[in-house]
Amino acid sequence: MSAYPFLVLPIPWLVSPETVLFREKLQEKVEDNDRLGLPSSHKEVPFFRLDASISSLEQQLKSAKAQNMPKTGSGLVSFDEMKQRFLNFKKHKYLEEMEHFQTLADVQTPKFMVIACVDSRVCPSNILGFQPGEAFMVRNVANIVPPLENGPTETNAALQFAVNTLEVENIFIIGHSNCAGIQALMNMQDEENHSFVEKWVAIAKNAKLRTKADANGLSFDQQCKHCEKESINLSLLNLLTYPWIEERVRKETLSVHGGYYDFLNCTFEKWTLDFKTRSSGGHGSIFSAKDRELWS
Repeated sequence: MSAYPFLVLPIPWLVSPETVLFREKLQEKVEDNDRLGLPSSHKEVPFFRLDASISSLEQQLKSAKAQNMPKTGSGLVSFDEMKQRFLNFKKHKYLEEMEHFQTLADVQTPKFMVIACVDSRVCPSNILGFQPGEAFMVRNVANIVPPLENGPTETNAALQFAVNTLEVENIFIIGHSNCAGIQALMNMQDEENHSFVEKWVAIAKNAKLRTKADANGLSFDQQCKHCEKESINLSLLNLLTYPWIEERVRKETLSVHGGYYDFLNCTFEKWTLDFKTRSSGGHGSIFSAKDRELWS
């Protein structure tokens, strides 16, 4: 993928010397950050003793890549339609539940923190029926949670607020089928990550390595599906790199869960990290999953 330009100016001759200097400083900063790299592959990291394919619960992926799917020809097409949807919400939801919404205006007490993908087809509120005030939510490309050592991002900033301020009881990481972010990760040939997307999904490179080791004989589409779930498990473990999350999980005041939405077959898988099964292995700490369910 080619890198996106930092700025797009319709009148390039109006670029000031200050802007040029700013761009040069920014590029130097980006290059400095690139040199930091990611943790080396030989470093011990925790992992799930969990079959990411969950083959006993579902059939193998049957469809081609998302880009080959026909367009539906439906959906929101104008602000006029958006206006009507808002007015309909106000009339049939807000005004009928005004007391509830006025309470929400003063305070929010969600029990769930949801981390989901930005994909337009997988809105958690629509799929799982979250109502206003029920879930504190952040969405990013491929629903990735970076480890603590990667530094601040909007995702761990949201996690910190949800856990320390809102005191949520559950963190729910939701992945999905035909994830373009995971496809980008699986297609990467080297460590030279040129685009914003590549730099971001490279955080999950250990999920790719485990997929290549466990599912090397499968087709590319099946490997992507395996990696989509392996990446969720990796993000669950990355949550434990934050001391204020690990402490609450250990004290059982916070639970962390994985979810996988297959929008081709409309099924949903859910599992929970079993912190009590933590043990030491040759590659670091080993965890298992519990309370695995398939909703179909």
